[in-house]
Amino acid sequence: MKLIAVVGPTATGKSALGIALALQYNGEIVSCDSTAVYREIDIGTDKPSDADRRLVPHHLIDVADPSEIYSAAKYAEDAGRAIRDITARGKLPILVGGTGFYYRALVRGLFPGPARDAELRDRLDRVAAVRGVMSLHRWLLRVDPDSARRIQPRDKKRLVRALEVYLLTGRPLTDHFQQTTSAIAGYAVQPIGLTLPRPLLKTRVSARVDEQFSRGVVREVERLFARGVPASAHALSGLVYRQVVEMLQGARNEDATRELIVRENMRYAKRQMIWFRHEAGIHWLHGAGETAAVQGDAQAFVATFLASGS
Repeated sequence: MKLIAVVGPTATGKSALGIALALQYNGEIVSCDSTAVYREIDIGTDKPSDADRRLVPHHLIDVADPSEIYSAAKYAEDAGRAIRDITARGKLPILVGGTGFYYRALVRGLFPGPARDAELRDRLDRVAAVRGVMSLHRWLLRVDPDSARRIQPRDKKRLVRALEVYLLTGRPLTDHFQQTTSAIAGYAVQPIGLTLPRPLLKTRVSARVDEQFSRGVVREVERLFARGVPASAHALSGLVYRQVVEMLQGARNEDATRELIVRENMRYAKRQMIWFRHEAGIHWLHGAGETAAVQGDAQAFVATFLASGS
């Protein structure tokens, strides 16, 4: 059983390459995006268009309500089931996305971990409130540098969990990950990574942010508020949405918000590269996923992989 994965930083054309490979090799796409799982969270996540989804079946998109907390463990379970179903129907599963934690949860598995400790979490929340969220990241860097390199410095939720695991078990989160079972055990996984020079990536990110605002991402968030989705909803904590929520709460104007989203996307892209460089066996392609050259190189590489006995 074989699985292709298309991974890498934001705005590199992963979706376009995934669709091209699916059309070439009778495949179906399984999304690997921690925000695209949420219904009504559309514009800021650049979900595949309705036309693309009619052209190639997509899985793990629009599977959770915006008010839910959809975990990496849940994703691994659901994605593993979708992948095995695709294979059973004689098609090639193609994993597409840039959420490194979801990718690792699926490919390597997640350990059950200690139960949440409310008292400890309150303590860590107080540290963040008094000293800033970055203080949690500096703490994690001392005790679990691998996790610290993968978790964004302002991602308080994941920083708290990583520190909670360390403080409760005496072992870093990374050590626990090494003793897990994958939801797709038995699959030969071949990841293809896309990367672009940072100046070009920034140009693409800036254009995408402008398009998101012109398409109405602010109105999208306002509609969610109107139907009762709270600003604290996990679905609104990701890039684009978090900044738009802050703007609507009066933190800054639209121009400053657009600039901030571009900066945060570039920081995120850097961390995605750090994450995926720690993953084994990625075949890196230098170029945008929608270009003919990259698609041709990827198709030739996949053909060789599929023809191999491994």
